[in-house]
Amino acid sequence: MRNILLLFSATCMLATSACQDDDSTSAAQYNTLDGKAPLVIAHRGASGLLPEHTLEAYQRAIEQGADFIEQDLVLTKDQVLVCRHEPMLSGTTNVADLPQFASRKTTKMVDGVAYNDWFVSDFTLAEIKTIKAKQALADRPQQFNGQYSIPTFQEVIDLAKAQSAATGRVIGIYPETKHPTYHEAQGLPLTRKLMEALTAAGWNSKDAPVFVQSFEVSNLRSIRSQYNSTVRLVQLYDAYDVDANGNMVMTAPNGQPYDFVVAGDPRTYNDLATDAGLDFVKTYATGIGPWKPFIQPYKAADMGKLPASTLIERAHQRGLLVHAYTFRDETRYLLPAYANDPKAEYKNFYDLGLDGVFSDYTATAVAAKQRQ
Repeated sequence: MRNILLLFSATCMLATSACQDDDSTSAAQYNTLDGKAPLVIAHRGASGLLPEHTLEAYQRAIEQGADFIEQDLVLTKDQVLVCRHEPMLSGTTNVADLPQFASRKTTKMVDGVAYNDWFVSDFTLAEIKTIKAKQALADRPQQFNGQYSIPTFQEVIDLAKAQSAATGRVIGIYPETKHPTYHEAQGLPLTRKLMEALTAAGWNSKDAPVFVQSFEVSNLRSIRSQYNSTVRLVQLYDAYDVDANGNMVMTAPNGQPYDFVVAGDPRTYNDLATDAGLDFVKTYATGIGPWKPFIQPYKAADMGKLPASTLIERAHQRGLLVHAYTFRDETRYLLPAYANDPKAEYKNFYDLGLDGVFSDYTATAVAAKQRQ
């Protein structure tokens, strides 16, 4: 069920949201934290159209008006940050078709789940560059499979800077540390490498066009304490599923930050969405990134739309931004109440005061911001 429904300038108010250059929305008032139009965050690039986490997908999203482009970060064997949704490679690349890597398939535990796959951490960057990306979903365009390389994080930073200069608007980056507990157990310093890259780019500050996100907590807190960084942080909220009555299901492996599981901390993402949980998140984060049903519940029994939650309002009361995921165009991801119109879903969330959307279809998210 979960998978089915699943620029800044020197004068910007950087503590809240990015500057908006969209003239069609600049005059409109929103219920966002700063009253500006919500950000459009290209989820893995233009992933509805092109293989995700490729320079080509990021470029397409920028052309379509994305404010930020999102990177999921994992580390290679030689400790280079590359952009893949997971440490496992088979779902988004052609690695299974390459006989020279057949012996690399192995079983590893990621957040308590055993995966038999090819893992980025068993490949050097040079080897990763011989593997090509593919579309992860069968009902999306397949003609680009095998054409595009896996980019390094540095290549994406370079793209964002180059496109900022070319377009005259700053394109932000939105990196996620993927499974930091897994990486640290492999001896791979994921968070340290991220902070080194941001520092080298001149983007390790609250004034940078950067949000760092994670489903875990301790690595975000360490960015504040151990690394003494002021870069903006977003605590992601997950769930295993939604039940028949619209309640968020907090069972493994998605119900808790995995570092909480390891530490024996019983709190779930539901706990982090309470007033006490938001107060805790506020001690280290700039915002939260919940799965959509935390904000707009629905009944799994009939996909019926329920009254919106108070999460956005309560987060805003604490000065926290709210960026929700994931918005998609396909009918199978839309509640019946939206009448097969993805723009109707965006407008519902925009009206609720959402500060940003993670979208697979940048152009749709941008178009839905037009005020009639």
